[in-house]
Amino acid sequence: MVMINYSAILVPMLSALMICSVSANFNRDVEITWGDGRGQITNNGDLLTLSLDKSSGSGFQSKNEYLFGKIDMQIKLVAGNSAGTVTAYYLKSAGSTWDEIDFEFLGNQSGDPYTLHTNVFTQGKGDREQQFKLWFDPTSDFHTYSILWNPQRIIFSVDGSPIREFKNMESQGTLFPKNQPMRMYSTLWNAEDWATQGGRVKTDWSKAPFTASYRGFNQEVCIVSNGKSSCGSGQASSGSWLSQQLDSTGQERMRWVQSNYMIYNYCTDAKRFPQGLPRECLAAA
Repeated sequence: MVMINYSAILVPMLSALMICSVSANFNRDVEITWGDGRGQITNNGDLLTLSLDKSSGSGFQSKNEYLFGKIDMQIKLVAGNSAGTVTAYYLKSAGSTWDEIDFEFLGNQSGDPYTLHTNVFTQGKGDREQQFKLWFDPTSDFHTYSILWNPQRIIFSVDGSPIREFKNMESQGTLFPKNQPMRMYSTLWNAEDWATQGGRVKTDWSKAPFTASYRGFNQEVCIVSNGKSSCGSGQASSGSWLSQQLDSTGQERMRWVQSNYMIYNYCTDAKRFPQGLPRECLAAA
């Protein structure tokens, strides 16, 4: 057996992934949209917190809409007994046939790991879930969660390690989100009816308020305003995030994460799709 030192390969991989990053500011770039004061921006726009109690959760969204982008967010999740809580971080378009790219962190009892839930919706159709158990404590410190969305693929990454890739397979009949501008959203809310062990474990409100913290918001995005994108065709040069793909090292790291920490993959759930697995699953097999 060949032993791979992933710590040695992560540095060059991170350099490849983080090609261009623009520091954002919460005061300038997002707005708290609900929660009646439960969301707060402090430290001159460098720190944002969302809180949840029995009366309400809270959330924020980007002020701009994007059509493709790379967004990094450092998040410290709800500590202790977080059962029943969901911290969501995602991109979503407007309307009834929306597109969406999801990170959702499903809370758990003290000592049990969070479940990281990912999904991709196109024209209102999802059912593309992959779930993972994180290989670290996401409540003791901040960790970076990244979405890379370009015309060819979507890459979900955690601390620079890719965990999932959803490729554009429109040529094979699979819908891909590439026409509808999306905003970035994050929310902290109560989902005790399903979030933890299928709803068997309820929220312990004696532990409220629950708090998630955000910092290190970086974005490289194509902003859409009045129907026009801030990105010209010249930006889609080789090596830029608009044409970025995983190299062999990134592919290897993703396979390692999936083989060790993935707990659900819709592409292997034949019982769920009695008429046959989705096309993208068959093409990736």
